[in-house]
Amino acid sequence: MLAAERRDFLMERLRADGKLVAKEIAAELGVAEDSIRRDLREMAAAGLCQRVYGGALPVSPALADYATRATVATSSKERVAAAAAGLIRPGTTVLLDGGTTALAVTAALPPDLTATVVTHSPTVAAALVSHPAVDVYVLGGRLFKHSAVTCGAAAAEAARGVTADLFLLGVTGVHHEAGLTTGDPDEAAMKRTLAGRAAETYVLASSEKIGAASPFLVLPPDQVTGIVTDAPPTHPALTGLTVVPA
Repeated sequence: MLAAERRDFLMERLRADGKLVAKEIAAELGVAEDSIRRDLREMAAAGLCQRVYGGALPVSPALADYATRATVATSSKERVAAAAAGLIRPGTTVLLDGGTTALAVTAALPPDLTATVVTHSPTVAAALVSHPAVDVYVLGGRLFKHSAVTCGAAAAEAARGVTADLFLLGVTGVHHEAGLTTGDPDEAAMKRTLAGRAAETYVLASSEKIGAASPFLVLPPDQVTGIVTDAPPTHPALTGLTVVPA
């Protein structure tokens, strides 16, 4: 099998199985494992997969720019947002992440909800301007334009002064082995800081993020309270995880 044919085979298997295990593929094709690993490196460099220990996973479509993400899986995000909004109790303090699913949460909040929302997303804060009974606090810092959120030392320092009941965390990939991932190291660090300031953390995970992976780990799945998703609880990537159905 030529190298190009082998890569076509790998892409088809990735679409079918949702993952590639280098050792298993090498044995199946009767080639050296190093050859498969080299193929995976080249595919990852071309943006066709995300390398993980031992193989590869699909690349998350949530790594696209903010404007493009706003058009991806909108109905799925709305279902997740509605379920996540139901976790917010009157009188509580909520840390709300940035991103398009978090923005959908603002639209799903009951009009009579009384709560405090702390966010590092200017777009989320602006969406809550017209909410009559929600107090809004914005964490300042360097604006990471890809996700329209603040990150960096100033934002992290401001976050450490917050104690919240709940954090609604946005990620770009959810996998029981690869963990909860995103595409930028500074954004991943900011999300970890926010998670450390809340009594409970729930992940906002529309279906296209389940089984996908991005380069930077935010948290292992066992460090969050649950995954809010409309993907089937039987999805292989959700094995052993606590799922809140949307």
